[in-house]
Amino acid sequence: MNDLTVASSLIGSAIPSPPQGAWNIGPLTIHMYGILIMVGMVAAVWITGRRYERRGGVADFMYEIALWAIPLGIIGARIYHVVSSPDAYFGPNGNPIDAFKIWNGGLGIWGGVALGAVGAYIALRRAGQRMGPLADSIAPALLVAQAIGRWGNWFNQELFGAPTTLPWGLQVDAAHMPAQYAAGTLFHPTFLYECLWNLVIAALIVWVDRRARFASGQVFGLYLMGYTLGRVWIEMLRVDEAQHILGLRLNVWTSIAVFLAGLAVFCVAGRLGRSTTVSEDEHEHLRAHLGLDKSDGADNEADESLDEEDVSKLADESGSAQGAKNVFESVEAGEGSPESRSAL
Repeated sequence: MNDLTVASSLIGSAIPSPPQGAWNIGPLTIHMYGILIMVGMVAAVWITGRRYERRGGVADFMYEIALWAIPLGIIGARIYHVVSSPDAYFGPNGNPIDAFKIWNGGLGIWGGVALGAVGAYIALRRAGQRMGPLADSIAPALLVAQAIGRWGNWFNQELFGAPTTLPWGLQVDAAHMPAQYAAGTLFHPTFLYECLWNLVIAALIVWVDRRARFASGQVFGLYLMGYTLGRVWIEMLRVDEAQHILGLRLNVWTSIAVFLAGLAVFCVAGRLGRSTTVSEDEHEHLRAHLGLDKSDGADNEADESLDEEDVSKLADESGSAQGAKNVFESVEAGEGSPESRSAL
């Protein structure tokens, strides 16, 4: 029995690829890749907001962070992809214009993290906040977003791994089948491997973060190390075109470098020992920056006017403003009759 026959016999239990990854609605073309990226972003903003609030921050601040970090993150992710896979755009059969067609897929996570961090830093500086609490809040959220976004590779039938005879091998249609492989060949579903890996690491980070006391920035260091541990072996399974240095794909070397950077971040942050929570002063400054103190001021004014109305009412009832004032002061001090206290 040859390899083609074996592969064909496994088709029934293999993972099928979607028949299409885009739909036309009138003049618009909706790409599932883009939808999943947006869903991942929304999930990341929501998760980060909840974690940041638990650290003493304000969840609504995430919307301002997103306005800076998401656009720059997308630009950075695209630039990294184009630089790490230049032949598809600048090679003999490449088209430079395709570098702008982001809807066809191709985002490099490290470019997204780098420029996204720049965007977050700008928003934090404008609000007078520190990077550490936000970075620790976003760590598992990034992994969830990446896990969701990886399913875009499934819809685009791209970035799959080497051939396999495992029962969960991925089917690829003729239009996306690499020329060197025969029809019916199954491939490692690297999108699924990375999705599951990211979700496991995200859960571990949340679990450890709740049970241990970390200094500011250490949780983000755990993200860098945890993600790259999986990315190294998953990247080495892939068969798509990529830049190679000393026999290894560029993304493998990048993952190794980022792992070491994450280890350095974890160690240095631990020695600095800065708090991973937002201080009371930072919290109040952030609320003022977001304009949230205005409503509180209105509430205080309303309370004061209510107190004055109560005093005036008692003045009318007692026939003496001074008497009402005395009653009010006695109630505030916990004295006076139950009737007078109930009136206030």
